[in-house]
Amino acid sequence: MARIAGVDVPRNKHIGVALRYIYGIGPTTSLRILEKANVNPEIRSDDLNEDDVNRIREIIDREFTVEGELRRDITTNIKRLQEIGSYRGMRHRRNLPVRGQRTRTNARTRRGTRQTVAGRGRKRGTSKK
Repeated sequence: MARIAGVDVPRNKHIGVALRYIYGIGPTTSLRILEKANVNPEIRSDDLNEDDVNRIREIIDREFTVEGELRRDITTNIKRLQEIGSYRGMRHRRNLPVRGQRTRTNARTRRGTRQTVAGRGRKRGTSKK
């Protein structure tokens, strides 16, 4: 099992897919890394030799921000937005959608489970029209 950027990439998967287990590397980035390292994306991660793993590791370390460093950058950016009091920072602080989505309906993923509020819904004694 190869260890790249502090992550054990899974065995018996194509290396093009296995690299995606590293935080910050997606499908396109994975293929770009393998192209620069001259490694076939169809090769299984078990079948890589040590030289291939070292080339992949060097490219990731040199050119990409991944794992802990990327997480730290993202959290510091969010904290900065909150400190300067921007609209996006306020939305982050209140756990509401940040990118302009509606919140009257939907937004359940961001807002969490429903909370019952008294006085919502139809009043007693009124009928539907």
